[in-house]
Amino acid sequence: MPVLADLDIHPRLDSPTLRNLIAPRRPVWTPAELRQLTASTANRLSRPLLDVVRFSSPQRWWARVAVTDEIELWLLSWLPGQGTAPHDHGGATGSFTVLSGELAETFRYPAGPIRNAWHRTGSSVAFGAGRAHQVENVGSRMAASVHAYSPPLVPTREYRSLREVPDSIPSLPTQRDNR
Repeated sequence: MPVLADLDIHPRLDSPTLRNLIAPRRPVWTPAELRQLTASTANRLSRPLLDVVRFSSPQRWWARVAVTDEIELWLLSWLPGQGTAPHDHGGATGSFTVLSGELAETFRYPAGPIRNAWHRTGSSVAFGAGRAHQVENVGSRMAASVHAYSPPLVPTREYRSLREVPDSIPSLPTQRDNR
């Protein structure tokens, strides 16, 4: 079991609250547990997160909040018009909570229909390992979001379109050296 003192935690966000939220639970967290993590992090640490977040162009800004043997937690910013390419999370489960602003999400599970969702400040979404999505700030205000994945350090796989998502999304190996 990892020792919390040895974890990789953003120095400006390290706090007893964050350490409690990322405390070891099991080897792989469920989507529901990751949703609780991102929602609680965004809610309980909103002020320090908003103090850390930066907005940049043309490339989006992001910072790793924490990584453990079980999860990784990120803070991302989105200027109007910024978004991701269609991608999956290499077989990791995930979640994100909108800290500020609004984000549009287009997503698909293998062999399923392409769907759209709109996420406003405070809303959270959790997803299983087989989901691919594209996230974008289509609004006129800046946005920020908190993301979590388990297992940690699994690379993403990009697609030209969500229509290209294969019938199954195989798991990719973790990148432990990135810790």
